[in-house]
Amino acid sequence: MTRKAAIIGGGVIGGGWAARFLLNGWDVGVFDPDPEAERKINAVLSNARLALPALSDVPMPPEGKLTFHGTIGEAVEGAEYVQESVSERIDLKKKVYAQLQQANPGVLIGSSTSGFKASDLQDGSPAPHNIIVAHPFNPVYLLPLSEVSGSPKNPPEVVAKTVQIMKDIGMFPLVLKKEIDAFIGNRFLEAVWREALWMLVDGVATTSEIDDAIRMGFGLRWGQMGLFETYRVAGGEAGMRHFMAQFGPALKWPWTKLMDVPEFNDALVDLVATQSDAQSGAYGIRELERIRDQNLIGFLRALKERNWGAGKVLLAHDAARAAAFHASADAPNGAPLIMAQMQVLPGWIDYNGHMTESRYYFANSETVDAFLRLIGAGMDYVAGGHSYYSAETHIRHLGEAKLGDRLTGTLQILSADEKRFRSFVRILKGDEVVATVEQLCLHVDMTAGKTVPASAEVWAKLSAIAKAHAGLPQPDGAGRAVGQQR
Repeated sequence: MTRKAAIIGGGVIGGGWAARFLLNGWDVGVFDPDPEAERKINAVLSNARLALPALSDVPMPPEGKLTFHGTIGEAVEGAEYVQESVSERIDLKKKVYAQLQQANPGVLIGSSTSGFKASDLQDGSPAPHNIIVAHPFNPVYLLPLSEVSGSPKNPPEVVAKTVQIMKDIGMFPLVLKKEIDAFIGNRFLEAVWREALWMLVDGVATTSEIDDAIRMGFGLRWGQMGLFETYRVAGGEAGMRHFMAQFGPALKWPWTKLMDVPEFNDALVDLVATQSDAQSGAYGIRELERIRDQNLIGFLRALKERNWGAGKVLLAHDAARAAAFHASADAPNGAPLIMAQMQVLPGWIDYNGHMTESRYYFANSETVDAFLRLIGAGMDYVAGGHSYYSAETHIRHLGEAKLGDRLTGTLQILSADEKRFRSFVRILKGDEVVATVEQLCLHVDMTAGKTVPASAEVWAKLSAIAKAHAGLPQPDGAGRAVGQQR
C-alpha cells in the first residue's frame, strides 16, 4: 500500500522534503498559497531526480504521486505524516497545526523549524503529543541529517514513529536528549556565521576567502569526521587527551568575538550581498544547486564506498530497500527481473558526450551482482569460498545514453544448471533498449580453482527463476555472434 505525506509550505525546504518522500515511493500532497508553488517544487524535483538516484545501488521504488491542493484539509487527507515548512512565525505555525489536527485528528506533524522548541510549537494545541521537530538541512533530498527534538509531552512511541519515518526515506534521525533553541546544527552554524560576519566587518577577509578557508581545509575533514573525531586525530598517537592538553589553553585566548555581534544594519547587508554577488553571481540559483548536488554525490559516494560517516546511512537505506525488493522477488513471476536502476553521471561519459563502453559493462555488472545477491550468492557467499565467475560476455550497443539519463537493468535467465547460468541483460532508457549483454557465468570453488555445483540454497533460488523464465520468448539477439548480420 502506498504511503502518503503532506507537505505544508512549498519553499526550498518544503520542496526538498516533497522530493525526498516522492523519490522514496510516497505519495505527496502539497499545500502552499503561493501561486508559484507548483513551479518552484517541480524545479526542485527536477534537480532531485538527477541527484538522489545517483546515490543508490538498488532499484529505486516507483516515484510517488505529487498533488497540489487548495486547502490544508485536502492536502492532509489520507496522510500518515505531515512535514510543516512554513515561515518562521510561531503564530502561523500554530494556525497551521490547528487546521491540520482538525482535518486529520491524530496525524503526526513534524516541523522543519530552524529554532523553535517543540514545547513552543505545542503550546495551546489540543493534541500537543503529535507535534514534534524534524529539522533537516538543505538540500533535504541529499543530506541525511534530521534533528528530531520533542518535549516531555511527546511519548516515546511518537518519537519512535518519527525516527522510523525518517529512516524509511533514507535519513539519519538524530534525537536530541534535551530541548534547546536552534538544536545542535544551527547552534554550531550560528557561531561560525557570527565569526564570519565579524571578519567581513573588520576587513579581515571577503565572503570568497572565508568560503575558501572552509571548503579547501577543515570543511573536507568535517564532512567525514566531524569536529571531535578530527581533533582526536590531531592529537596523534597520544589521542584526545594530548590534544586537549596542547590546545585547551587556547580557549582563554582572545581569538573570537562569539559573545559579541556586529550591528545588523543596511551597511552589513550591503557588504555581504555585494561580495556574495561578486563571488557567485555568474551562476543562476538552479545552476548552483546542480553544481552543489553533483559535488555532494561525489563526496557521499566516496563515503559510501568506505562505509564511513554519511555513507553508512546510504548503505543502510540501500540494504533495507534491497531486502524488501528481494522479498518481493522471491516468487518468480515469469518476467525479466528488474535488478538495477542507474543514472549516467559525469564520469560515465566519453568525449562524444555518450556513455563510455566500460560503463555498459558496469551497468551489466550492477544488474548481475544484484541478481547474485537475490539468489544468495552475494559477498557472504563469496567469503565462504564460492562465487560465480564470468566466462563469456557479448554486448550489443543499440542506442545512446547521455549525461543524466536514467537507466534500468533487467535480467532474464536463458539456461541454468548446478554449475552455470546464462543471462541476458537489457539496459533500458525508458522503454528503449540501449544495450543488451549476454553472459555465461560459472560457479567456482575459489580455493580449488574449479567449477563445482552451487549450494543447495543458491541452486533452489536460481532454478526457480530459470523455470519461471523458461516460457519467455527467446530475446532478440540472444546467441548472436559478433559481426553476424541482423
